[in-house]
Amino acid sequence: MRPPIRLAIAIIGALTLAHALAPARDVRIQDVQDHDVQNHVVRIGVLGLFHPSEFAVSAADGNAVVVHAGQETFVLERSSGVRAAEIRAVAGATVVRVGPRAVHAPALTVTGRTGGPADFLLAIPGKITRRYRGTLELKLASGALVAVVTMDLETAVESVVAAEGLSGAPLEALKAQAVAARSYFAAGKGRHSGFDFCDTTHCQFLREPPVSGAAAEATSATRGLVMISQSQFFAAMYTRSCSGRTRTPVEVGLPPGSYPYYSVDCKYCREHPARWESRISARDAATLRSSNEPARLKIVRRLGWSTAPSNNFTMRKEDDQVILKGIGQGHGIGLCQSGAAAMAKEGANFQQILSHYYPNAAIGSLKRAGGLR
Repeated sequence: MRPPIRLAIAIIGALTLAHALAPARDVRIQDVQDHDVQNHVVRIGVLGLFHPSEFAVSAADGNAVVVHAGQETFVLERSSGVRAAEIRAVAGATVVRVGPRAVHAPALTVTGRTGGPADFLLAIPGKITRRYRGTLELKLASGALVAVVTMDLETAVESVVAAEGLSGAPLEALKAQAVAARSYFAAGKGRHSGFDFCDTTHCQFLREPPVSGAAAEATSATRGLVMISQSQFFAAMYTRSCSGRTRTPVEVGLPPGSYPYYSVDCKYCREHPARWESRISARDAATLRSSNEPARLKIVRRLGWSTAPSNNFTMRKEDDQVILKGIGQGHGIGLCQSGAAAMAKEGANFQQILSHYYPNAAIGSLKRAGGLR
């Protein structure tokens, strides 16, 4: 059962494209009604692409974390000399080792001293180390260790903006990105079993939370804001470069969803198309079709994203290969990041950018039960 949280919806009237470039002072926000939403945390499965059989957990500088393994607890703190816990999957069990001590446990959690979130480092030895802010759960599933980080919604949003946002994008474009990312977290659950989202582009690309900078500023400036349609927030989709006109889900073979989307003009991508070319075998190309997102995803997840970066391409057979030539990057639906950056450079604010790429939608404000955010 979803825990009740009050949602005070703030609505911006639908803007036409011409009105989208009006001064920011013309935008009005009004609370109109309450809704129940899930708690302002998200559970994200991290580092799953590596199918890890071992992890190392340690406290970030200046922090202490507590490892809970069965009936045992271990405090990790760099200043104390107890720096890390090693977790391995051994013969169908989880073994936790801290210094000379080893504990078998079906699962473990990592928290701060008071049981709440903490800053910690999670590593797959010899491969990758990442810093997270939240609590961690590690458990076995199908012979591999599964790591799930529970973090505050705003921490997740700023981590996504830092990873997904275009390098050098103006602040207003990043604010629009933050609202879209938050909307996806608020309404897009259900694609995974055992956690809400993964940290890949299957859901949203997520890396370390920024300590400061434009991504953190954009998230803070739009705190709690989400996209809504017919008084319900929706999982806002976005794309890197739309080829000059955005698509609807139905146009690329996807279900329509709760928000129908609309195909809108994107001046920047029309004038500056992102062109690409690749070669694949005729066998691999047999099931590939232009404007078919499921078919494209099936190919690129196996052969790499550069195989078919977008849904807008032509195919030409050459001997036993097929040459793909296309424009755009991504599925082409919703907010176009390249176009948003261009609009911001021309003076548009984040509300105007969102109004252009999500026509007939509005902006709502998530609020915690019992008061303001």
